[in-house]
Amino acid sequence: MNITHISAECYPIAKVGGLADVVGALPKYQNVLGLTSSVIMPFYDNSFTTDNTFVSIYNSQIILGETTHEFNVLQLNNNTLAFDVFFIDVPDLLYKDYVYSFDDTDRFLAFQIATLDWILTLSVKPDIIHCHDHHTGLIPFMLQESFKYKTLNKIPVISTIHNAQYQGWFSYDKLHFIPEFDMQKAGLLDWNGVINPLAAAIKCAWRVTTVSPSYLEELKHEANGLQDLLKHEYKKCVGILNGIDANVWNPETDTFIIENFSKETVALGSKQNKNWLCKTFNLDESKPLFAFIGRLVGEKGADLLPEVCNTILQEKECNILLLGSGNTEVEEQLNALKETHKGNYNVFIGYDEKLSHIIYAGADFLIMPSRVEPCGLNQMYSLRYGTIPIVRSTGGLKDTVVDIKDENGFGICHEETNVLEIEEAIHRAITLYKNQEGFNKIRKYIMTIDHSWNASMKEYITLYNSLK
Repeated sequence: MNITHISAECYPIAKVGGLADVVGALPKYQNVLGLTSSVIMPFYDNSFTTDNTFVSIYNSQIILGETTHEFNVLQLNNNTLAFDVFFIDVPDLLYKDYVYSFDDTDRFLAFQIATLDWILTLSVKPDIIHCHDHHTGLIPFMLQESFKYKTLNKIPVISTIHNAQYQGWFSYDKLHFIPEFDMQKAGLLDWNGVINPLAAAIKCAWRVTTVSPSYLEELKHEANGLQDLLKHEYKKCVGILNGIDANVWNPETDTFIIENFSKETVALGSKQNKNWLCKTFNLDESKPLFAFIGRLVGEKGADLLPEVCNTILQEKECNILLLGSGNTEVEEQLNALKETHKGNYNVFIGYDEKLSHIIYAGADFLIMPSRVEPCGLNQMYSLRYGTIPIVRSTGGLKDTVVDIKDENGFGICHEETNVLEIEEAIHRAITLYKNQEGFNKIRKYIMTIDHSWNASMKEYITLYNSLK
């Protein structure tokens, strides 16, 4: 079975968030299981494209409104990835040093149209087209309704919602950019008076998946305006929990971390990584280390972190280290705390892949007070490295973390994203840390939990087979 994934991100080529990790792992694991799985993505101006060479395998042009754009399809030379990747190169729109910007309508319209134009020419067509998020949300509609692509409309198309907060809205003045279709079908593009690519994908895809079962249930009640649509289309929706790439995220072989370790040696190995972090960021090695890794935005509860950190650190019972970027005001508040809490607090504004691995390996606890978390991968990474997650019970966090007060529990959970509950959760963690025997027992246990793609992949294959 030939599966084609279409996405704006793919690790290790271009990563903004968890979407990249998922799209970088799904085809790898699918190929291991005997499928033929590949990725189509935009060609960006980044370190990956600079460091590698590519061959052009197709070239043509597309028209957006009154503007003609040349495009090429590129393939990676000497591919060392575990799957084929094809790049849509629209030089004047996609070849930028960023993945997303404030107005991406033309960019991702060009990407989707060029992708389908190229697929039209292939002698061997995909058996399944698997689209990811709103950046590819118009593909199900165009396959179904655009006259140009009628020969492709028997190919089953799946659309995965990684985050329903972002929907790709744009106004009707660009309706004519979409390849010609029966205008009586324009309602399939509309939601609340604008063109909504994510809504169009939900309406037109053969199946819709979300990245965790709990997130699918939550979307029926709150989906940034799409909840009624998801209720209506619920019968074709399925929640499949994301996995992680257990080869990339493996404390025994991870080349990023300071000291490799297994569950048997987690106490010593984690300590070596923690010592490096404490020395590098001027923290107290004798105290428990709490970490946050992620975007500093409201969805992640990051706006509450300055107050939480300031209150907790006054007690001088722990260290806190933050890695992320986002809201400028939050960044400034977090930076200001460095002077107030020297020796127990630090923040790295930005993102560093190597540092993130060392934090997963060296922190004692990972804080995830998310308001919205469709699946969450960070908690799975932390479990893999023996770092105990502190999470708000929502979306995929609810599906993957069981509170220590419950049977077979191993994490610390709270129900709401507010300062009081986050602080109470941290206090519970400090109490757990003081019981080193119990703390280390949990660390060893969580490293045995399998959140690889193996289980989820079986669900995807069942879904694919149901569409044949």
